Amino acid sequence: MPSHPAPKLDPKERHFDIPGPRAGMSLFLRHLPPSAAPLGRAVIYVHGATFPSALSIAHRFSGRSWRDELCAAGFDVWEFDFYGFGHSARYPEMSQEPTGHPPLCTAADAGGQLEAVVDFVLSQQAAVSLSLISHSWGSMPAGLVASKHPRRIDNWVLFGPIAKRAKRRYESPPSFPSWRAVSIEDQWRRFIEDVPADEPPVLLRSEFDVWAASYLDSDPDSRTHGPASVKTPTGPVSEIIGAWHGNLAYDPGAVKAPVSIIRGAWDGLIPDEDAKWLFDAFGQSPAKRDIKISHGTHLMHLEKTRSALWRHSVACLLGG
Repeated sequence: MPSHPAPKLDPKERHFDIPGPRAGMSLFLRHLPPSAAPLGRAVIYVHGATFPSALSIAHRFSGRSWRDELCAAGFDVWEFDFYGFGHSARYPEMSQEPTGHPPLCTAADAGGQLEAVVDFVLSQQAAVSLSLISHSWGSMPAGLVASKHPRRIDNWVLFGPIAKRAKRRYESPPSFPSWRAVSIEDQWRRFIEDVPADEPPVLLRSEFDVWAASYLDSDPDSRTHGPASVKTPTGPVSEIIGAWHGNLAYDPGAVKAPVSIIRGAWDGLIPDEDAKWLFDAFGQSPAKRDIKISHGTHLMHLEKTRSALWRHSVACLLGG
């Protein structure tokens, strides 16, 4: 069953709750049809480690979102929430103490969830393939699906993806609980930490406060905690740290779709050397791009330079 009822973010939006790979646990999907001449092409957004799709591709600034940009280009846009996020089912372990279980929502688990979503979307669209847009850690389950089902994924845009770094000698990655509580101030620090001290803010606090209210709404129990915070599975952050210790959750060399890496110039999670490694690692991809956008961080899709990211993603999906 879904975790809690989801409001419509657009009058034309359709909602679906579909079975996932775990018995009794459903996955929540949103679909927005094209607002311009339809291309007959679907794209699925795969969210990152700390907040669900409604707060990412579907969040509107001054009445417009990344999803709106894609719909205006003729795409059918689908987004979903992994287990433990947004309006999808919560892991039973999230109602227990976090120290008694391993990290939840690992890439292997999430990849199975994404497979279920891909199957459903292809059946709804009567299509044989679709495109993916992933953010950050979302590149890991997306990479697992793209390499396992090459005929189903025709294009893949990786926004701020995580790359593998050299294994650290004499050092093991830290251990993590099953879930953690992420507060509004935790998120705010993420928005400002990579902006150079002599540069103006990339997101106004007033805009963030609107986003933050919706962020707390994504967990019905968030305001019962002190401070108010959202329970979040730790599988994603544990695998980001694991990749920086030499263990990436998928093999980029097994991906056969065109790929486009898009990143902000101030994105501390994928510096130039990481992007170069990842670009080179996509050895079987027939077309590759690495696009760096100025004045953007790891959360550029919600920042002042967001429209540049949106436009580049459309161009990459169209092949232009």
